[in-house]
Amino acid sequence: MTNTQVVTGKVRFSYANLFTPKAIQVDAPEKYSVTLLIPKSDKATIAKIKNAINAAKDMYLAKNAGKKLPVNLKTTLHDGDGEKPNGGEYGAECRGCYVMTVSSKQPPVIVDANKTPITNERKLYSGCYGRAIINFYVYDTQGNKGVSAGLNGIMKLHDGDPLGGGVITDTDWDDGWEDTDETDIDDMLD
Repeated sequence: MTNTQVVTGKVRFSYANLFTPKAIQVDAPEKYSVTLLIPKSDKATIAKIKNAINAAKDMYLAKNAGKKLPVNLKTTLHDGDGEKPNGGEYGAECRGCYVMTVSSKQPPVIVDANKTPITNERKLYSGCYGRAIINFYVYDTQGNKGVSAGLNGIMKLHDGDPLGGGVITDTDWDDGWEDTDETDIDDMLD
């Protein structure tokens, strides 16, 4: 039996809710989550994921004697060049990647490339690059069966262009502006 835990190669983080849990729907439980954009060229990570998905299926069947899984079992791994499961196209940042959303009820371990904990939320955002430790499992709720992955840890490797909202850095303030206005602040407030 293969391990259900996978440590990815370098991926890009999107929809990063890693410090504060959020609910994806009204009345849904709040979870920590991130969408991983896995380059299709990373054959090693994709192979580990496929093996872990098969291991999760084997574990489920071993624990649930007599139960079967559908041939086309849903998974959390999707083709970023294809259509979203609920319809529509993925964004341009997903091109050439597999897309996988992972979540956890517990806060994930979050470290930098030196394995130093990251506690500043502004340091880890949608668009930066890193690695993830995820664990695959089969879910079977109210007749809905599939394979998903839980989020255990995140390692930030380096910054990237922000996806969605921007990240302000010190150099953003270096636009040559000088305060040459000698107007008294009290005059401005009148």
